[in-house]
Amino acid sequence: MKPITLLQPQKIVFGTGCIKTFVEDYLKLGHRRLFVLTAPPIIPLIEPTLAELKEHGVETEVFSNIVAEPSLNDFNNILEAARSFKADSVAGIGGGSVLDVAKLVAAFIDSDQKAEDCFGIGFIRKKGLWLACMPTTAGTGSEVSPNAILLDERDKLKKGIVSPYLLADAAYVDPALTMTVPAKVTADTGMDALTHCIEAYTNKFAHPAADIYALQGIRLIAANLLRAVKDGSDIEAREALALGSLYGGLVLGPVNTAAVHALSYPLGGEFHIPHGLSNAILLPSVMKFNRPANLRKYAEVALACGVPAGKDDDETAQKGVDFICELSKAVGIPQKLSELNIPQSAVDGMAKAAMEVQRLLKNNPREVTEQDTRDIYNSLY
Repeated sequence: MKPITLLQPQKIVFGTGCIKTFVEDYLKLGHRRLFVLTAPPIIPLIEPTLAELKEHGVETEVFSNIVAEPSLNDFNNILEAARSFKADSVAGIGGGSVLDVAKLVAAFIDSDQKAEDCFGIGFIRKKGLWLACMPTTAGTGSEVSPNAILLDERDKLKKGIVSPYLLADAAYVDPALTMTVPAKVTADTGMDALTHCIEAYTNKFAHPAADIYALQGIRLIAANLLRAVKDGSDIEAREALALGSLYGGLVLGPVNTAAVHALSYPLGGEFHIPHGLSNAILLPSVMKFNRPANLRKYAEVALACGVPAGKDDDETAQKGVDFICELSKAVGIPQKLSELNIPQSAVDGMAKAAMEVQRLLKNNPREVTEQDTRDIYNSLY
């Protein structure tokens, strides 16, 4: 069995209402200036938390103007705001983009390094400020991963910064924070979390120590995503999705994703399609492409999705791909890139851009050529 390194926050708290535990824990630390990154719809949900911190003498600065797909320039402006506030700690309370920016603010606030020099794996030199992450969507798993994504405007491509120094000190996964997420965002982010689990379970660097998280994440999300999309107040479904997303985040560090994510980056970089939606629309097509390369693993994905076994792995794996296609349609994911106003004339450029994301393509169970990426994009017209 090959070696694997499992990284995660020192403290992970899961459960409805656990944002209260964050306050209790924070007050014991002795920090006094908390920079909070969030989004406008979240502010009413966290006002009691902010008020309690204030009662205990904690100064907070709330930054809520994070765009859905933050760029390098956006991040540098937020970093200056955090420096002006003289933060001694950081909390991210929001979706994946909010959490990614919070992780980067904590890492770079007291650093002489620049984010643009750290794209790739392992370039951040030191640990930053104390950081807590609280997801408000069941999607990216960013609260427990060492990854952060920004749009690099210089070449219109989303890029990743990966470092153990981006891990939060504590993650508080409170499904109650996801209850008001609209159906469309629930669908997009849920399919994103499912993609993390499927890509981690089937890629070249899959490992039994991570498979257990990925497989359980698939089970939870496949069984509960449609429920949560249909009824956002279904707390059981929300809890299952939050846990499935958490499991997806735990496998991002040791195993990471593959071709779905690599091909999704140009959609976000050039056309500003949200990350979850980009992955959701590509997942069925990339699964069709990858299925022959690892029939056994794709058959196990199918069984985790709850489909009955076929006469052999080939048939079972195909049933799994069919299930994902049907789930995607059922939760309202667009089935064509043209529905996202991406012209087919953009395919060649997107294919070239996707091939730049070798840190993920090298993980894919099947080798991906530039022509393959064109074919996958073209299949979505």
